[in-house]
Amino acid sequence: MLLIRNNFLKKFFVSQFIVTNLFISSSCFAQKKSDRLSTNTDNKTSAFQYMKRLNSVFDFVEQNYVDELDPKILYEGALKGMLDAIGDPYTLYLDENEMRELNDTTAGSFGGVGLSISKPVENTPEKPAYVEVASPIEDSPGAKAGIQSGDYIVAVDGKPTADMTMNEVLSVLRGEVGTPVTVSILRGANMRFDVRLVRSLIEVPTVKYGMISDSSIGYVRLIQFTPETPKRLMDAIGEFEKNNYTGMIIDLRDNPGGLLSSAVDIADRFIDEGPIVSTKSRLLFENQEFTASAENTTVKNIPIVVLINRGSASASEILSGALKDNHLAYLVGVRTYGKGSVQQVIPLSNIDGIKITMARYYTPSDTNIDKIGIPPDLEVRNMDSFTADEEKIYVDMINSKIIEKTAENNPGMNEEEIAKKASVIAKDYPLDERLIRRILRNQVLRTAPTPLYDLDYDLQLVTAINIIKEGNFYELVKNTKTLRELQEEVDAADSSEKIAE
Repeated sequence: MLLIRNNFLKKFFVSQFIVTNLFISSSCFAQKKSDRLSTNTDNKTSAFQYMKRLNSVFDFVEQNYVDELDPKILYEGALKGMLDAIGDPYTLYLDENEMRELNDTTAGSFGGVGLSISKPVENTPEKPAYVEVASPIEDSPGAKAGIQSGDYIVAVDGKPTADMTMNEVLSVLRGEVGTPVTVSILRGANMRFDVRLVRSLIEVPTVKYGMISDSSIGYVRLIQFTPETPKRLMDAIGEFEKNNYTGMIIDLRDNPGGLLSSAVDIADRFIDEGPIVSTKSRLLFENQEFTASAENTTVKNIPIVVLINRGSASASEILSGALKDNHLAYLVGVRTYGKGSVQQVIPLSNIDGIKITMARYYTPSDTNIDKIGIPPDLEVRNMDSFTADEEKIYVDMINSKIIEKTAENNPGMNEEEIAKKASVIAKDYPLDERLIRRILRNQVLRTAPTPLYDLDYDLQLVTAINIIKEGNFYELVKNTKTLRELQEEVDAADSSEKIAE
């Protein structure tokens, strides 16, 4: 360190510092007289004036900071801060790694654990910015380990996620196929446990389908909305027609969305005429209405039940909302995620870009469900809520590794053997045996494709089947309310409460 002992030098440097500060204040940070006059007149600083200040600060810091800086650091930091300040979790800067990961996902495969996640921008002691699981990807390590929509990842390999950026979280979860990573899961208010996942090649699937055994009901699971999804749905419908189907179940649970155009194309197969979805923005070219055409309608006079849950988001909500508002389907499950906005990815160079919310979408009854979600016509839960005692038992069972040990010691168990082992486990961990059977079954089949459906555990699916079989479907769906009617009821109730206060 250089020490200045000469008083003259001290005075010189102090004077130079003061002069420099005055220069900075006058040229960089303070407004020009004309700017101040403009601000006082309009009571508002123009975007151009803010841009001049930002540019001045960038130049000054880059040239005068005590250490030499890489301009890229300032550039990325400025963009991240600017977009984070909006407070929209779907509007963000995408650096080189994030753009590459986005391209990998779009291409259809990548190495990771198979969890679609989101992360709040704001991080406070009262509400830590934990990573939330939007939905597990079908047949992925995360799905097979039983991680659910709505779970929070509070740590990855022991590092708290509240203090990590989304990019840091993704870089840890993704990696070389065959390598392990441990995630700490918070479910509900108190259920916390660790899950060890082994990364695998994650292939982004689209559609799975088949006939429900011992019935004439076709079952199709739409896993994600891609350019191929409408074509795969038509393959499913063709198969159902060959089997003379009399009812159809569309499973949108844990479907995080995808392409708006894909959801519109699929809805057009069921809706004869009228609006499917509209997008609204302050930009005129973003205001669009997508309407159905009778010549595209493929499915007519077939009872349709749609399964939804918290993991149903975005394009899933567009499809389920369109079918509900047109009284064409009956919704079973729990309220959807509530993502009613449309994003575009804008490349800034060959390596980075931004993702920005450009519009909000509205269902046929002119309702936006952002941060609200779509409620089911009949709420049915799949054993995803526990008492305080059951929460402790569940965590103890997971941490004991009894499921993994049982599957490892009894490879290739059939359904009867799984049921017997689950009954034994239930003696030490008194939970619903259907839940234990499901967890054990998933562990036994961890290297095999997930079964198309599970009538032993899936109460929502069983309910959907019974609704179709009961024969009063059309009367049932006719009496359902559109999303606009439901929203008006909520608004009226809120108004009544305010008057009463």
